[in-house]
Amino acid sequence: MKKQFYLTKEGVEELTNELKDLLAQRGPIAERIKTAREFGDLNENAEYSSARQEQERAEGRIIEIEHILQNVEIITRPKGDARVQLGSVVKLKANGKTKQFQVVGTVEADPLHGKISDESPIGQQLMGKEEGDKVEIKVNAETIAYKIIDIS
Repeated sequence: MKKQFYLTKEGVEELTNELKDLLAQRGPIAERIKTAREFGDLNENAEYSSARQEQERAEGRIIEIEHILQNVEIITRPKGDARVQLGSVVKLKANGKTKQFQVVGTVEADPLHGKISDESPIGQQLMGKEEGDKVEIKVNAETIAYKIIDIS
């Protein structure tokens, strides 16, 4: 059974652009390998080793992105549903401070930019909740009770 990857349209675009960039790098990397081979003994050739490592990283990422894009389900938020679900942007308030998160799939998660996975502890706390509900989120060593003030 194949794993489904849940991404927003923007997430799919980002991965597609990254894939194009990586595919465009294949030629220059192959050229670096060819040039480095001409330096002689491959066992002690740092340029060759570096180029091969770069090629391995690029090819591994290409395979990973292609797999994700072949098994992607684009997140669409049903109209009129007031519960937190994949794709929801949630505003939370506690102690006079407001935080905003978008709930996304694991591939697209980027907590530093407010994108949290539905499988993360915070994401799990938020899923299925409605505006006005309270959620307890552990921040460092303390647990803070947040109120959901908006879901879009």
